[in-house]
Amino acid sequence: MARISSSELGNKPIGKLLIKQSVPASIGILVMSINILVDTIFVGNWIGSIAIAAINVVLPVSFFIAALGMAIGIGGSSIISRALGADMDEKALRTFGNQISITLLVTISMVIIGLVFINQLIPAFGGKGDIFEPAKIYYRIVLYGVPILALAMMGNTVIRAEGKPKFAMVAMIIPSVGNLIMDYVFIHILDWGMEGAAWATTGSYVLCLGYILWFFMSKNSELKVKWEHFKLKLNILREIGALGFVTLSRQAVVSVTYLLLNNILFELGGESSVTTYAIIARMLMFALFPVLGVTQGFLPIAGYNYGAEQYGRVRESINKAIGYAAGVALLVFVCIMLFSTEIVSVFTKDEAVIASTPSAMRWVFAAVPIIALQLIGSAYFQAIGKAVPALLLTLTRQGFFFIPLILILPKFYGELGVWISFPLADLISTIVTGYFLNREIKNTLVETESAS
Repeated sequence: MARISSSELGNKPIGKLLIKQSVPASIGILVMSINILVDTIFVGNWIGSIAIAAINVVLPVSFFIAALGMAIGIGGSSIISRALGADMDEKALRTFGNQISITLLVTISMVIIGLVFINQLIPAFGGKGDIFEPAKIYYRIVLYGVPILALAMMGNTVIRAEGKPKFAMVAMIIPSVGNLIMDYVFIHILDWGMEGAAWATTGSYVLCLGYILWFFMSKNSELKVKWEHFKLKLNILREIGALGFVTLSRQAVVSVTYLLLNNILFELGGESSVTTYAIIARMLMFALFPVLGVTQGFLPIAGYNYGAEQYGRVRESINKAIGYAAGVALLVFVCIMLFSTEIVSVFTKDEAVIASTPSAMRWVFAAVPIIALQLIGSAYFQAIGKAVPALLLTLTRQGFFFIPLILILPKFYGELGVWISFPLADLISTIVTGYFLNREIKNTLVETESAS
């Protein structure tokens, strides 16, 4: 992946920059999404539809742990980047050492708690009825790999902070490919069932961390930590926590929505409804990868030009990013509307699931063409360093609107109420984001540009 110098961000055409920045980000997201998608297909066809539901029950735990590692990584990486840029190598090393220490302390504690309360936590996350036993098997094995996952997520962001995006992208590809190979061996050939699926997932974490450890121990990395760097420093931990809070909050809300949806759907339609949501959730991760890639590509362009006070280029980057993302989202929408039945049939042979899922999937994706505005709008505030509005707008869809909707609408419309909550939350959050983005453009970009 070619790196883009800061001067190019301020001089080259916005359209070309967006494409050049978005493609690498999209590749990383695509590889991870394909892994999740194919993994679900393997599990559904080789173990059964209940296995898909069981894995979906455990996902909130995995998501939250991954978010924890990512939050510590993003918070520390910001410090490391600035420290390296200012030739403060010792601060960079101590920050990295503190990241490793706090990640291990927190995640090992969570593993112990998770294993002690396993029989209470799985039903709480929606693992009831026939889902309980396979979810318990998967949960226990995956939990062993939680510290490894968190360290891998944290390490990946630090690699990016060192300016080594190629290595960071490879670190995302290795576990994805490894997981699929191990799925085939453990489930299809050795017939280990849920245990095979769980060990394949945990094994993929080990592969990822192994590659990341190799990177930091090789000459490719500038960060060569010593034992003294692992000693926790309160001022560093505070700075890591403050900078990583936005990421942790966003992912924590995602985990909460999984928890609520699994429980609500189980009460409304049993195991098949949980399986339906599991399939739709995988498609959301996979189908929207290019939209998320455009969002990631937009961030450095907007941030650089805002800092350089080139407000005309900032507005152009907003408009083009929304246009590109909306175009891709519209294509996704059309494909889902036309081929939802064929898509579902790839995941499972369960006739009840195949009959009910296409309609639900169409409802969930109904407002996808407009989400570009919400994603780019919230990303803009993050790019210019306004953490509070970035956090609030990021949480509008999942936290402020979606959760209340799924708690209220099913009481009146049953399972349909769950599915229509998705487009309603998308619509309302897009309107809110559009209002604040438009106000910010007028008050900051247009007026400041006119005054100068």
